[in-house]
This record gives sequence, structure tokens and C-alpha cells, in this order.
Amino acid sequence: MNATLAPDRAVIPAIPVAPALPAPVGEDAWQMLDDPAEWAAFGRELNDTDGGCWESQVMVEGMTCAACAFTVEDALRRVPGVREAQVNAASRRARVVWSPAQTRPSRWFEASTKAGYRLLPGCDRSARELRRRESRLALWRWLVSGLCMMQVMMYAYPAYVARPGDMGADSAQLLRWASWVLTLPVVLFSCGPFFRSAWRDLRMGRIGMDLPVAFGVLATFAVSSAATFDAGGPFGHEVYFDSLTMFVFFLLTGRWLEARLRERTAGALDALMNRLPDAIDRLAADGSWKRVAVRRLAVGDVVRVRPGEAFPADGVLVEGDTSADEALLTGESRPVPRACGDRVLAGSHNLSAPVRVRIESVGQGTRFAQIVRLMESAASRKPRLALLADRVARPFLVAVLASAAIAAAFWWPTDPGRALMVAVAVLIVTCPCALSLATPAAMLASAGALARGGVMTSNLQALEALASVDTVVFDKTGTLTGDVPRLERIYCRQGLRPGDALEMAAALAGQSLHPVSQALVNAWNAQFRSPPDWIAQQIVEAAGHGIEGRLRRTRAAAGTDRRVRLGSAVFCEVTALEVEAAQVHLADEKGWLASFVLAEELRADASEAVATLRAQGVTVRLLSGDRDAAAREIAARCGIDFAQGGCTPEDKLDVLWRLQAEGRRIAMVGDGLNDGPSLARANASFAFGRSVPLSRAHADFVVLGDRLASIPQAIAQARRTLRVVRQNLVWAAGYNALCVPLAVAGWLPAWLAGLGMAASSLVVVLNAARLSRAGAGEGVR
Repeated sequence: MNATLAPDRAVIPAIPVAPALPAPVGEDAWQMLDDPAEWAAFGRELNDTDGGCWESQVMVEGMTCAACAFTVEDALRRVPGVREAQVNAASRRARVVWSPAQTRPSRWFEASTKAGYRLLPGCDRSARELRRRESRLALWRWLVSGLCMMQVMMYAYPAYVARPGDMGADSAQLLRWASWVLTLPVVLFSCGPFFRSAWRDLRMGRIGMDLPVAFGVLATFAVSSAATFDAGGPFGHEVYFDSLTMFVFFLLTGRWLEARLRERTAGALDALMNRLPDAIDRLAADGSWKRVAVRRLAVGDVVRVRPGEAFPADGVLVEGDTSADEALLTGESRPVPRACGDRVLAGSHNLSAPVRVRIESVGQGTRFAQIVRLMESAASRKPRLALLADRVARPFLVAVLASAAIAAAFWWPTDPGRALMVAVAVLIVTCPCALSLATPAAMLASAGALARGGVMTSNLQALEALASVDTVVFDKTGTLTGDVPRLERIYCRQGLRPGDALEMAAALAGQSLHPVSQALVNAWNAQFRSPPDWIAQQIVEAAGHGIEGRLRRTRAAAGTDRRVRLGSAVFCEVTALEVEAAQVHLADEKGWLASFVLAEELRADASEAVATLRAQGVTVRLLSGDRDAAAREIAARCGIDFAQGGCTPEDKLDVLWRLQAEGRRIAMVGDGLNDGPSLARANASFAFGRSVPLSRAHADFVVLGDRLASIPQAIAQARRTLRVVRQNLVWAAGYNALCVPLAVAGWLPAWLAGLGMAASSLVVVLNAARLSRAGAGEGVR
């Protein structure tokens, strides 16, 4: 049968596309990262007062536990010019804040490599392939340890069941030699990561979590080898090859499963970052199509996107109608119809038909890139509880080694061989991996679940704050109501036509992103479909009040311009209309020009969301810059008891101050435009509405879709997260409190200690993984 699907694919040559950034494997590649043009690909410039620092996101290769994060952080912080370094052990991502005036990426990349951990730019596609190779190698190590363990157990079995005289000395020695030979691959191959990590820590003068494991393996192997070669020596004739191989197998099992679960819970970022295609068909000057790398696209290019391909950048459809999958970008789970002239987003998938797109935003200017930055920030930052656990884990490791030494000294006079095995059990059973994973594993799982529901988490610490929220404060316009209101009626000064008033207002409103401004622009475009015959200049926007500027006709003589204001009645110094609806006013030097009455549509799920919040025990309030009557009318429609209108941004901030002084924990929900101070002041904050530029949002969470139900769902998820974190911390602490005395007393063999250590970390990660599966209405207990 002849293939008929997409026949034009066959004539397109397969052109290799360079990765976004080179994988740094040597000095030359590191120097390429020093080019300032490359920095934006894996970071962003911070608008701070320190002189233009950069925040970069990188992947860390070779991390096996939380102690590895300590080592990388210390190596990076020692580089002059690195202001801050945070490494998240659960996501294996690092956030580095550095000053270009003092250092370059090559210097801190090299510092981490010297510490034993190679870095990759956060955008590098080779990072995914690297993790795949690491996963395959870990699987091979696990298989080797499992096969050898089973064979060693088979050789050890006769010694356990044989009665005196059943087995001769030569036979027993032969079985020991066979066990020794089979243990060699386990020690030399399967235990490789433990030894490398321990050696790195020793070279750096640090105590890591793999150091007790490495000492335990070497001590057990040394004691057993000594007994094999010299049964009458000081360590006796007992061998522990079965315990050693069983311990390694259990430990590798736990780490492999833990890595798999960690990839699942932290995989939302990778799923998002890899949505862009490597290359796309671009329309050339001669009318032909040429395959080019996505990073070579420029504003104004026209590209062809086939069904199944992802849109490479933000743009407008110039030919063809289709539907798009925008689930990870807007929270909309169903395909969204997109007709010619509609805007499409980078990272969304074309589903129905081939289309042509004119590029309007590329690279870091796309909504896709802004969302990726939010998720990178969440994946690399450490929440407060995780930092506390890390601080506890450091001295705890020293106490572990001291306990092992004391236990060995206590048992040595009785039996040197048993003394070493008791010390091994203490070293292994007390490794604080579970303690360090307890918080970040739960936080990342929860952030991934929220991301799949259309809520991006920019700060993991905010999940802890959100869990304790008892009051939610909503903005009105663009939050409880739709993104953009609808113009319903125009009142004008005598002698001014409504169309002329709308034209002036639209010219001025086009310089603002406020929903009311967008409503006026939309009304003009819908009626006249041509740009206003006015040019707005000298624009000044007063947040929460209005916008002021000078208007000049495009084809008029000089001196015909006028100074106008568009905004609230107070801002325009006019009297508001006596109507129960939202309104915005236009005024010039002579006074009132026009008033525009707007109809605001309450979001479909607003009443349901408010009812759910109240059922959760949360008090709901409404603060709006609109007139008090309009604010109270909207509040009554959706079931909010406390409403206040006529609020400036300063008024909103003052209300939050007073509520917090009363002991309330506040979550602020706003459109991110004139609510910046309130969003920053609240204990937790949500930026809501599609019109919000994510780069300007001061919020801990960004709601990508139109569902207000995302707010109570996020609060419920945060409360579940905090419960799971507490469960994990109690489990990790209780496990150590129970097992350490048993190990010191000699009642816990090395293999069982290894099983307990692996199981403790696995329990923590499995418990956290429940958060990624929990739905909005489920409870995690």
C-alpha cells in the first residue's frame, strides 16, 4: 500500500539543527557561554540596584543525593562575582545569581566541574539525553547487583542450613571464594557512584551522604576478604558477602525508583521546555520554503506549521484555519479553534490543518519563554523547610560518623569483625537522605500538579504560605469579571460625536494594557477596522487611576493637538454618571469630554469559586478601583460579603496591612497591572488574566486560564502539600530515632540497614508522588 500522508515531507532534506547552546565539555565550550548574546538563552537580567546581575538556570550532572547539592552550592559560591547559588536536589537544577562585572559563566561552570559536577545550560536539549543515559547506566548497575546478590545468596545458603559435619572445610572455602569473585562486580561496577561521590567529598574536605555508604561497603568487603584469605586472622572467619550484595541491591533499588519518581514529579518543566520544534519551514524571498533552526527566526518571518507540529513562536495566522492544543500554556484542556487572523502561542500544538503564521514575538519575548522562566525559578529555588532540613543534615552527618566510631570502639574488645559490621550498620542506617528529600520532593510534585492544571508556581516557598491562608482578597476588573469588559454606551459633550470620542479614547487607550483600555480599543476596532486618526504622545499612566497624554491628528497642522485624560472620575476631575455600571471618562483642558459605560461579565465559575473558598473556611473580600456601588453589585452577584470600591493601589495596600495586623494570612488575586504593591505585600499572591505580561507579574502563582476555580484548588493543594511535608519529616526523624539504637546495639545487620535506608527515601518520595496524582477534590492524609 502506498503512503499518502503528508507527501511533501519526503522532499524536505533532513538538515541537522544545532542545539540551542553547546554542551560544555571543555574550556572552548565554556568560553562560548561567555558571549553575552547567549546569556538570555538560559537566564535573565535582574532589575536590581546592584548593577545588573544575571540569574541563570543550569542542570547539574552527577548528583545522587542532597549532599551533592551542598557541594555544588559551596563550589559556586566561592567564585568571585557569584552572589547566590541554590541547588535543588529533587529537580537537579541550580539557580545562580552572578555579576557580569566580576565573573563570566565559564568561571563558575569550571568551578563546579572541578568539584566533580558538570553543569549544562537549563535550555540545553542534551540534558534530557544525558539523564536518559544516566538512567540506563543506573539500571545496568542495579541488574548486576541483583544477579550477583542472588548467586551469592545461593552460595551462602548451605552455610546457614548445614549441620556440623555436613560440609567439609574445602567446600566451605570454595563457596567463600566463589562469593568473593561474584562480589567484585558489585563493588567495582555497581558501587561506582558511591565511591566517586565519596572521593569528591574527601577531596573537597566535606562529609557527604555517600561517604558513610562508601565506608560501609569498603569495610564490609575488607572484613569479608580478610576472613576469606585468612580465616584465623583478627577479623575471624565470618564473611558478609551476602549482606554486602543485598545491601547494595536494596540501596540501588531505592535510588533507581526514587530517580524515576523524581523525574515524574519534576517532569512538567521538561515537558514544557521540549515543546518547541528544533526546526521549521520558513518562507524565503523567492517564495520557496527553507528549513531553518527555530532560534534563527525573526519578527516578521512567515512560517509553515503542519498538523502535529508545535508553533515555534508567538504569531498571527495569515493563512488557514485550525485548532490548537494550549493545555500547558493557558490551562485550557480542550482544543481551541484558531481562525485566520487569530493569535497563536509558541509551544502550543497545531492539531487540524497546515497553516501559515507571521511571527510577532521570538525567544524571550514569547509567552512560552515567560512561563518557562517561572517554572525554572520554582524548580531551582529551595523552600524554607528544605533549607532548614539541609542545615540539620550537615551536622547530622558528622554525628553519624561519630556514632559509628563510638559503636566500633565499644564492640572492638569483644570482636573486631563484629565491631566493624556494627559501625557499618550505623553508617548506613543513619544517612539523612530522606530528611533532605522530605520537603523538595513534595513541593515539586505539587508544583507539577498545579502546572498541569494551568497554575504556574514561581516560588515554592509560597506553597507553605498559601497553606495557611485564611483570607482571599479579589480584585474586580479582569479577575472576578472577564479579562476585557464590553463597551455598552457613550455619553458625550455637546457638539462631540460618540465615534469621535471613541476614536480619541482608543488612541490613548492603545498605550495601556489595562482591561478597560483594551475594551475601548476593541470597540473601536470592531466598529471601524482602521487605526485611529490620532497619535498619542507624552504618555503617563497612573496605576489604578488612568492614563494621560497629548493627542495629535496624523494629517492636521501643528498646534491642533490637545492634552487629554482617560480614567476614573477623580482622575479626570469630572462627576461620575448616575448609572449602576462600570464607567471610564475622557477629559481635556476644558473639562469633561465623554463617559463610556462598560458592561462587565462575571466569570462563569465566580460564584462557585467563592462558595468553595468559604467551604474551606476562607474569608473572601473584594477590593476594586471602580465605584463602590459597582464593586458591591459584583460582590453580591458572586456571594462576597465584604466589598470596598474606589480603592487606589495605596488603599488596597493599606487594607492588607490592617488585615495582617489583625493576624490574618492573606492571598491576593489581581490582574497584575495596578495590583503590584498588593501582590507583593500579600502572604501569597495570584496574577490572574490572560492580558497579564508574565514578566511584570509580582505574584507567587500565575493562573494561565480563565478558571477562578483554580484559586480554591491551589489552596487545597497547598494544604495537602504541607501535610505531606510534615508526614515526611516525621517519618524521616522517627525512622532514625528507632533504627540508630538498634544498629548501635548490634541488632541490625548491614543488609537490613541498607534496606531501611533505601526504604526510608523511597517512602518519602512515594508519599510526595501522591501529590502529583491528587485531584482538586481529593484529600491526602
